[in-house]
Amino acid sequence: MFLAKTFGMRGICPDDKKNPINKKNIESADIPNVAYIPVCQHYGTPAKIIVKPGDVVEEGQLIAVADGEISANVHASIPGVVQGIKEVYIGNGKKSDVIVIELGGTFSKSGRIIQLNDWLSMSKEDLLEKIIQSGIVGHGGDAFPEGKKLEYALKNGTSTLIVNGAESEPYLTSDHRLLVEKTEGVLIGTQIVNKILEAKNVYIAVENNKRDAIRRLKILSANRYSYKTVGLKVKYPQGNEHQLVKAVTGKIIPGNEKVQDHGITVINVATLIAIKNAVINDKPMIERVVTVSGAGIAHPKNLIVRIGTPIRDVIEECGGFTGKIAKVVIGGPMRGYAQKDLETPVTKDVSGILCITHEESSHFKKNGICINCGKCVSACAEGLMPSLLVKYISYKHYKLAYENGLDNCKECGACAWVCPAKIPLVQQIQFGKNFYRNQRKVSAENSGN
Repeated sequence: MFLAKTFGMRGICPDDKKNPINKKNIESADIPNVAYIPVCQHYGTPAKIIVKPGDVVEEGQLIAVADGEISANVHASIPGVVQGIKEVYIGNGKKSDVIVIELGGTFSKSGRIIQLNDWLSMSKEDLLEKIIQSGIVGHGGDAFPEGKKLEYALKNGTSTLIVNGAESEPYLTSDHRLLVEKTEGVLIGTQIVNKILEAKNVYIAVENNKRDAIRRLKILSANRYSYKTVGLKVKYPQGNEHQLVKAVTGKIIPGNEKVQDHGITVINVATLIAIKNAVINDKPMIERVVTVSGAGIAHPKNLIVRIGTPIRDVIEECGGFTGKIAKVVIGGPMRGYAQKDLETPVTKDVSGILCITHEESSHFKKNGICINCGKCVSACAEGLMPSLLVKYISYKHYKLAYENGLDNCKECGACAWVCPAKIPLVQQIQFGKNFYRNQRKVSAENSGN
């Protein structure tokens, strides 16, 4: 029995809506006939395209190279012929050039294995370079290029490595299934990362609604590894870096500071699987596990989906819609994005495709007036006052909002979830952040002239 840890009194406990899909094994989705592969599916600068229409590409071939200090390589998820390059909206609402590949040829990266001793003899610099070249980005939400994150951690030193298996957003179960079905892969990925970082303390943090995963981790860790499994209370946003660090180590890190600057590195379960695939299987990031769920989908599943697959294809593979749908969301219900076009491709940061009915979405239907109840304040894991920030923003007092912690907001959505007036607090905070940052940028440019 694990003593459940958590980050404090704040946060929320919504119905997790993970049953029965959390018991369903991961399946491989059909290979798409056409893949639409964006060059901007990571934090930072879009990758630079190095192929042209008519080119024949292999599975796993580099088709767009990282461009700038923060960027990530992009690889062909299927073999075939480049049909063209066009601009589309991707899941997060941003525009990106996509490389259109029509399926053809043979698969060269699937199931390729090298000897374990090969990576054990590699230097930390070579391992890091392999991760960078494979185009791996964080699977936990922000899609930050993982090689750059580990490079920073190596340079600054890491005393504590935390594997994030919380998966605290409702509906999502892909990390849970990876922990159960690919336990050894998660631990090997952790071993690879820790060969680079040499952290003295390694924790694997999992919410207590994943008892089967905790049991497997406990057994394997005790027999082969010296990693400590930490059971967490089921609460949102338990998986946010700052909250996870507080729960696991007891250390409080201010919201405007990086956890890595305090000698702590947090890495997601699915990211570790991608690292293991790159190093052990010589396979770049061309696929990921996606949870397809919601009352509006006929057969919820956890699927391995090729990057660039239209979400329409994934939905059809799960039996299609059960009836009239209110919205299709990419990601989780708290931080995800509603979609207008089902041709939107799956990208490296897509953890879920949720088909939400009108009954499910009724929670967000109203948009009333703040009654100063303080529920958003009690829910905020960062200790902010979301209602006050939004009032400052609505009256264009952006500097006051910033001085009261605007930039510390992690946009987790807990405040909006508990708001009885159903005010879109997160969207207004996002607007305020962007407006204030642009203001500061313009002021800086003008002062330099």
